[in-house]
Amino acid sequence: MGEKTRLRRTISRWADSTDQDERDLRRTHAEDGCEQIGAAPDRERVRLRGTLRTVTLRPRGGVPALEAELSDGTGSITIVWLGRRRITGISPGRSMSVEGRIGSHDGERILYNPRYELIP
Repeated sequence: MGEKTRLRRTISRWADSTDQDERDLRRTHAEDGCEQIGAAPDRERVRLRGTLRTVTLRPRGGVPALEAELSDGTGSITIVWLGRRRITGISPGRSMSVEGRIGSHDGERILYNPRYELIP
């Protein structure tokens, strides 16, 4: 019985820390003029701010493409820079703001070739 209790406590602590991380992200990236990723409308020009979770090189249609997942605690979106293998400063854990139109591909929300600004 002690193992089950310990496992429950560990899972509970992990869930609480995940919730806290999401709250911290929402608080950190709340800024005037920026929309929340979870509430941003599709096919309209938006300005988003968040932290990069992942950055990967994934070719699309034979063209190199740098993909990144941007999250602000309300949701996440895939950012794609077509024709790029690497962009200096774009790495997991980096905060940035992006501007562009949100599209959809295979049910996934995507922002192609956005204007971006790295946040120190």
